[in-house]
Formats: sequence, structure tokens, C-alpha cells
Amino acid sequence: MKKRLPFWLKLLYGSGDWGISSIGMMRSIFYAIYLTDVVGIEPRLASIGALVGIVWDAVNDPIIGILSDRVKSRLGRRRPFLLWFAFPFGLSFVMLWSAPDWDSQAGLLIYVTLAFMISDTLTTLVSVPFLSLTPELTQDYDERTSLSSFRTVFQLLSAMTVVIAAPIIVDAVILRGGSQQQGFITAGAVFGAVGSLPLFLIGLIVRERFGASGERETTSFRESLKLAWENVPFRYAVGIYMFNWSAVDMVAITFPFFLLYWVAQGSLLAKITLFGVDLALESAFFGVLMFVCILFVPFWMRISKRFNKVGAYIAGMTAWIVVQVMIFTIQPGETNYLLVIAALAGIGVSAAYILPDSILPDVIEWDELRTGRRREGIYYGIRTLIRKLTGALVIFITLQILGWSGYQAPPEGVIQFKQSDSALFMIRVMDSFIGAGILMGTIILAWFYPLTRERYQRVQRLLAARRNKNVETI
Repeated sequence: MKKRLPFWLKLLYGSGDWGISSIGMMRSIFYAIYLTDVVGIEPRLASIGALVGIVWDAVNDPIIGILSDRVKSRLGRRRPFLLWFAFPFGLSFVMLWSAPDWDSQAGLLIYVTLAFMISDTLTTLVSVPFLSLTPELTQDYDERTSLSSFRTVFQLLSAMTVVIAAPIIVDAVILRGGSQQQGFITAGAVFGAVGSLPLFLIGLIVRERFGASGERETTSFRESLKLAWENVPFRYAVGIYMFNWSAVDMVAITFPFFLLYWVAQGSLLAKITLFGVDLALESAFFGVLMFVCILFVPFWMRISKRFNKVGAYIAGMTAWIVVQVMIFTIQPGETNYLLVIAALAGIGVSAAYILPDSILPDVIEWDELRTGRRREGIYYGIRTLIRKLTGALVIFITLQILGWSGYQAPPEGVIQFKQSDSALFMIRVMDSFIGAGILMGTIILAWFYPLTRERYQRVQRLLAARRNKNVETI
């Protein structure tokens, strides 16, 4: 008989993703256009800050993963990180949006790069231990999918809240006489404060259940990476994760440019009425997309249970590819068609949010069968590295392409500004065909993914037999 996790625990654990996802979503959607249009950094120069962030990511994520595996505490291995760093993590988000009003492009670049690195480090210090709790709360295949679905619901709710509320907060500050910069700082403070509290509560309340059953990780950093790479299902999972979030981030980063300069034809104050409420184009598009995402979470859960996770994921990505191609057909002013596209995209994006994260815990069990060790930290450290690396890399590539295509930041104070035809064409291509090409990579890797439900269940049986034998020996 299955040992189900209590509803309250799933709800509390899922809420931890509110802060991580809301901060990640706001950074994904608004950070690139914030650097170019608010801070005023030239796009190709701004991309260098993201590139430095990639290098820093490569250093801190796996190291913190290994550190969380090795911590010895009466509170467990993961909880101390959440208790110590939850609130500093929230504060760092304010710093990310608080670039000073300097004339020096080099000075601004140094500041935003350092702010990015500090925020990135604190995000790692809470996200890796938080995610590493997943396989330590349950060993059941379907319960892990259920646990991931709770996280996904909070991911999507927080994402929907961010894309709707962040522009409203910024506009409210401006209407009260503040600057756009002050608006972003206020939004950062709100989401940083709200997002850090659930992580602290998880560290305070949730208990690790299965983490101590295997041998603790004592190998070196380099050897840990080597052993992780020797895990064949993990290679596929990494590839799927990389392509998956590259596609998500490509849409998130480039669509504000697409909406502002293509659909609205450069009207910086363009609005759209949705259910009687005037919203910014970004709020309406991403709000509809995220709302449909949430609606389809139970659908993808049911499909994955009836068939399998990989088959459901391939179906979702195929549907999303069709929508990506349709994006290129949107013409200026076609706001109704835009919202239809947003709703259709939400179906595939929902699968992209929920299913890759439910695959990784199974890969960790495969590793335990091979090595006899529990190394959730290193695997989730690499997972977090891939997630942030793809986001930073997509920002870098996007800003480089925008710079070379002739993109120009609007002068301060203007409300109407048009981009060149070459810049508009590249924005449309990135939002459609390039995104579709990335998604094809996820389908190819998922098709050949070796760890099916049947093979995973066999892994569980072998692990259970080994654990029982160890108990008898003791």
C-alpha cells in the first residue's frame, strides 16, 4: 500500500517555490528590458554582465550542492540553509533592481554584475537545499509527481502574480511621482519579502525522512561531477532540462520587446482591456498564459499517471512547437489573436513546468543503486546550475542579437518609440522559429530517455532489497 504524504506537507513544501519562482520569473521577463530601457546600458554591453553570471554559476551551484550533502546538523542537511538564508535571499532581490543613476556605462555594468552575482549566490543557497528535499520526503514514483505538481502550482501562481502585479506596482509608483527605477525597487521589495517567508517556514517545520538511508557523500567536487555524468539517465535529464528552460526563457525575455515594439508599434503606454480591466500588454499576455498553465496542471498529472511522464512531456512540447510557429503570424494591433495564442501556449508551457522536475528524483534513485550513495545535493546543484545558466545564457544571446540588429533604447521621457525593421524582424524570429527549434531538442532527448516507469520500479525493488539486507546485517 502506498504511503501518501499529508496534504498540508505538500502544500507547505509547494509554497517554497513561490519565492524562488516569482523572483526568477520577474528576472526572466523584465531584467533584460530593465537593463536596456531603464538603466540605459547598451544591449551588447549589458549582456556581458549575464556572461559573468554564467561563469559564477558554474562555480557556486555544484559546490553548494555538495556542501548541503555534507552538512551534519541535528536539523538535517537541508533545513539549516533555509533557516539561515531565506531572508537574505529576499533582500538580495531589492539590490538586483537598484542600479544607481550613473553616467558611466562601465560603472553601471560593474554594479549590475555584482548585484546579479550576490542575488544568484543567495538564490542557490536556498533553492538547492529546498529542491533536494523532494526525494527525501517520499520514495514513491507517483507521489513525487504529485509533490512536483504542488510546487508547479505555486510556480505558476507566483508567475501569474508577478507578470500582472509587477507592472501595476511600477505604474503606481510613477503615478505618485516616483521614477521607473523606484518602481522596480518597490516591486523587488514586495516579491522578495513575500517569497522568503515560506522558505523559512519549511526550514522550521519540514523534516527529512529518507536522506540518511544511503552513505553520505565524501568524494571530491571533481569526482562528484564525474560520477554524476556517468549516470546515463542524468545526461538525458540535463539535456531535457537545458532545452526546456531555454525555450521558456526565450519566450519570457523576448516577448516584452515583441509586445512593446511589434504588437503595440512602440507605444510605451499601450494597454489592453481584459474582463473590463485595463492592463499592460505584458500583464495581459503572460497573465492569460499562466492562468491556462495552472488549469492544465491536473491534466498533465493525469496523463503522466495513465501513460508515463516522458510521453506526456513529448505531447506537451509538440503542442507548444505549433504555437511557437503561429507567433510569427501575429500582426501589429491584433490583440485578440495575441490572447488566443497566449492561451494555447499555456497548454504546452504547463507541461514544461511540471514534468522535467518530476523526472530528476528518479534519476537520483538510479544513482543510489549504482553507487550506494545519496547525493541529492550535487544533482540538484547541477539542476539549479542548468536552470540559471540557461536563463543567463538566453539573456546574453538575446541582448547580443538585439545589439547587432540595431536595437535602440528609447530616450528618457518619451511615450512613443519605434525600432528599426531589422530589430523588429529579429525579435519576431527569436519569439517564434528559434524557440520552436529549441523545443525540438527536448522532444529528441525525451524520446530516447532510458528510465521508463517500468525500469524505475525495478530500481526501487532492487534498492528495497539492498536496504532490507543492510538492516538484517546490522
